[in-house]
Amino acid sequence: MTPPPLHGLRFSFATLSVLPVKVSRWDREAARGGMLCAPLVGVVLGCGAAFVALVLLFLGAAPLLAAVAGAAVPAVLTRGLHLDGLADTADGLGSGRPAEDALRIMKQSDIGPFGVITLVFVLVAQVAALSQLYDGSWARGALATVVSAVAARLALTLAARTGVPAARPEGLGAAVAGVVPVRGAVAVALAVTGVAAAAGALLGTYDTAFGVPYDIARAALAVLAALAAAELLLRHCVRRFGGVTGDVFGGLAETAATTALVVLTLG
Repeated sequence: MTPPPLHGLRFSFATLSVLPVKVSRWDREAARGGMLCAPLVGVVLGCGAAFVALVLLFLGAAPLLAAVAGAAVPAVLTRGLHLDGLADTADGLGSGRPAEDALRIMKQSDIGPFGVITLVFVLVAQVAALSQLYDGSWARGALATVVSAVAARLALTLAARTGVPAARPEGLGAAVAGVVPVRGAVAVALAVTGVAAAAGALLGTYDTAFGVPYDIARAALAVLAALAAAELLLRHCVRRFGGVTGDVFGGLAETAATTALVVLTLG
């Protein structure tokens, strides 16, 4: 018999990645565990992306190519799920239509102009940030790749907290909306922020004037800024659509990832 925590872990990897994981339960309890485990999916995807990027660097590729790999691998390992959600969310928000019509636009299979423009700018921002980071240090680039992937999935944990409604009665958004207790979401967020800061400490970059570890603060700030940006988008989507959908979750993930990468380039 499968232990209860493994049901959540399977749910998380099966819904947030293309990894061949079989979901043995599809209920609120499994969804709760799955969303609490979402950052672990980010660890796996981020490490996979960083590995490919580092292999390219060590084989003599330019930092720009490593950056492209760092952005492309998570997209491949999710079948572009989050990018598609980002585009659909942008089309829904940009349509200016009432909630019901906007949700209908988001559900269509094609991508509109708002979605295309948003995808272009987000992907350019991600690749540009990663290119700068890999050019400066392979270790800092790898750390940024993992931190951004984890922050993206952590944003999903917080978006699935109690009190955030679903915009539709069906779909992935309805399956995970409101399943995570607020205390649980906050606990996971604090844990992830602490681990990110600890990972930043391994880089050992210090302020020469004050002896402050740059990368500890930068990694923690990147996670917190990513969550803040995702929270702003979440609240806007809830006001605009009446709740969350699977597309909104995708938009939140890409927003968080991009924000984290931008913050990690600063300073």
